[in-house]
Amino acid sequence: QVQLVESGGGLVQAGGSLRLSCAASGRTFSSYDLGWFRQAPGKEREFVAAIRWSGGRQFYADSVKGRFSSSMNNAKNTVYLQMNNLKPEDTAVYYCAARVGSGWFPAVYETDYTYWGQGTQVTVSS
Repeated sequence: QVQLVESGGGLVQAGGSLRLSCAASGRTFSSYDLGWFRQAPGKEREFVAAIRWSGGRQFYADSVKGRFSSSMNNAKNTVYLQMNNLKPEDTAVYYCAARVGSGWFPAVYETDYTYWGQGTQVTVSS
């Protein structure tokens, strides 16, 4: 069993930056794929990023490509989502998800993932 805890959300002005963290307990991330999703008010949850821990492959939604990036800390079993040049349309609850890494990458659908965090709110003011 894997438990995921997100942190780092908050209120920021447009053009600013935030770094989200997703810490795992119960298992190490070394054989897992990680995903970031977000859900804005009144909208469905959407894919943001996928990371394969082993090898460090990353894939991003077009809406965040060039602005968001990820990094991993093996010692802390934590993955980070660095969000730069934030826009009001980035406002959402951000979720971290995990699944056992398998042959195909990236995993971009909610149903691809087994474990989910509780979410962290990101609000970008104009």
